[in-house]
Amino acid sequence: MNKIFEEPMYPYSRHADQGAARPVRHKVVMIGAGPVGLAAAVDLAQQGVAVVVLDDNDRVSTGSRAICFAKRPLEILDRLGCGQPMVDKGVQWNVGKVFFDERQVYEFNLLPEDGHKRPAFINLQQYYLEAQLVERIRELQQQGAQIEIRGRNKVTAIDAQPDHVALEIDTPDGPYGLEADWLIACDGASSPTRRMLGLDFVGRVFEDNFLIADVVMEADFPTERWFWFDPPFNRGQSALLHKQPDGVWRIDLQLGWDIDKEREKRPENVIPRLKAMLGEEVEFQLEWVSIYTFQCRRMEKFRHGRVIFAGDSAHQVSPFGARGANSGLQDSDNLCWKLALVLDGKAPESLLDSYDAERIQGADENILNSSRSTDFITPKSEMSRILRDAVLDLSEHHPFARPLVNSGRLSVPCIHDGSPLNSADALDGPTRSRPGAPCPDAPLDDGFLLDHLGGEFILLTINADAPDLIQEAGISVRRLALSTQANTHSALKDRYLGEHASAVYLIRPDQHVAARRPSYDDNLIRQAIRRATGKE
Repeated sequence: MNKIFEEPMYPYSRHADQGAARPVRHKVVMIGAGPVGLAAAVDLAQQGVAVVVLDDNDRVSTGSRAICFAKRPLEILDRLGCGQPMVDKGVQWNVGKVFFDERQVYEFNLLPEDGHKRPAFINLQQYYLEAQLVERIRELQQQGAQIEIRGRNKVTAIDAQPDHVALEIDTPDGPYGLEADWLIACDGASSPTRRMLGLDFVGRVFEDNFLIADVVMEADFPTERWFWFDPPFNRGQSALLHKQPDGVWRIDLQLGWDIDKEREKRPENVIPRLKAMLGEEVEFQLEWVSIYTFQCRRMEKFRHGRVIFAGDSAHQVSPFGARGANSGLQDSDNLCWKLALVLDGKAPESLLDSYDAERIQGADENILNSSRSTDFITPKSEMSRILRDAVLDLSEHHPFARPLVNSGRLSVPCIHDGSPLNSADALDGPTRSRPGAPCPDAPLDDGFLLDHLGGEFILLTINADAPDLIQEAGISVRRLALSTQANTHSALKDRYLGEHASAVYLIRPDQHVAARRPSYDDNLIRQAIRRATGKE
């Protein structure tokens, strides 16, 4: 099989910066070439921002790691030019099944309605996403974008100043210094950047451990998410099964708290557990094994002057629910358009405070849901276990109990209600497209709505008149004019108009709604543009 993670993808080469008489200043320096750092680099480069990515490695991640990518991050990756290859390679799924002991108690569909370009989820090994993002960076470089990845460049010291950040970097040719107008730390849960700045997480570490095993085998399990409570092969604990490409299957087994992690990762201990689950006759090979401890924590602030944290360096959640990489990609999506406007002088630096406000809200939602999942999956008392098991029994025959079952509330995008960038809702339309929400996709006669929005400010008019271009406070807003009479699909009306005859939406570059009205009002739309860019 393809051992993509064994080959260097951005091998070390000496850069001219290393021989400079004094540290060279760059607009943006990114620490970490994981999914979030690479996505942010691509996003900034597409907006004309020069960016340098530093990573102490020279290849994609070993092992599958994050595998479940949700609909909203796939839509973000579409805008970055990587969505289609991901979907083509990934395993698409919408259905999950929940088992208690040996019986299935119910199943669910995460995307029961039609009219969406992307599925609820795909399963794809993290190294494929990283490889695709590196390939996209190479494409942008060929087009003249100022973007580079420096492999085996390990940041060893950081000095954050009011107007820049100074870095010391170690390489195979020795150390050198760099300066950055802005530093984005995407260097993972153990973030050396966070440590070097004397910052830390706040939150909970749960008393439980889970074994992750990526197994290569031929199996006829359907393309669904299967979760077991108290299965006979892992009695008193839980288990999870997911299909990946290349004949790889992800298996999670709950182990409990008081374990020897290194001992449990040894093949002679892993293989009997898997045989108990899969059957003695099933042939398989171990590709990757790891053990993780539930942690639901975040930094108190994500922005510290000229240093901004994103992804796992800013927050951690348990893997159940697929919230790690998915929320990290939404971090970068939220941050990059704001930073690009600040660098271009089109928005005040204070706009970046809205990144802190909005993505801390997103992190808190994820932490709340992950904590609830963990408490349900791993009851902390006998009474809690009795209550949980009763809910599972009821869910088999009574739909009212199924929302109470929590095997990992799966990732959904955060709606930024109360954001300082939102204007008051003047439409009272469908709740899914209210200010602060990511735009729901909808089929059009010539494709899908989100593909037409792109990554810029858009004035979406539906059955309404408005100028084709608005210039306000240095911001250009292009009109996208649609008509429900001219479109044969009903989803646009259902998702954006509701009972109204017309609507005008101001949409941010990250495709979140900033304002909406029943018709165009020049003064109020201009005011909404200023508010959405931190000028109000």
